[in-house]
Amino acid sequence: LDMPEMLWKGYIDFEIEDGEGDNARMLYERLLERTGHVKVWISFAQFEGTEIGKGVDAARAIFDKAYKQLKEQEVKEERVLLLDAWRVFEKAKGDASSVAAVEAKMPRRVKRKRMRTDETGAELGWEEVFDYHFPDDQDAAAGNLKILEMAAKWKKQHESDDSDDSDSDEED
Repeated sequence: LDMPEMLWKGYIDFEIEDGEGDNARMLYERLLERTGHVKVWISFAQFEGTEIGKGVDAARAIFDKAYKQLKEQEVKEERVLLLDAWRVFEKAKGDASSVAAVEAKMPRRVKRKRMRTDETGAELGWEEVFDYHFPDDQDAAAGNLKILEMAAKWKKQHESDDSDDSDSDEED
């Protein structure tokens, strides 16, 4: 078995074609215990959104659970894939508010530069990479920014205190 996921997918598809939604759901859950791959989450949520699944609300619950798990694992590209699939799902089966709720989770794409190195650690030059900034991850970053703002304010205040001290020294 070079690709066991294909066997799982074939078994799940067989159960769906046979109209056995409960069996397919059980197989998805068992597969997710073994692998938390984003494509399995997406397929499971899309299945729940069909007539054989439990419906749109169940699909949303699967998407939400997957999003939370991928966030805990800190895998950004997989979260983007999930959100893209979720947005497509909401555009097809949801309303404007449900689409807006998913789009509010969409990340900003940021271009960064980093130094490339080879296996020996020698620098090979700069390369551009893309990173994603998620709105719900900004809470942690906001705390760091607050600390930096306070440090800058403290530094500015002490610089002005030092200049006041030097002015009083010149008067003596």
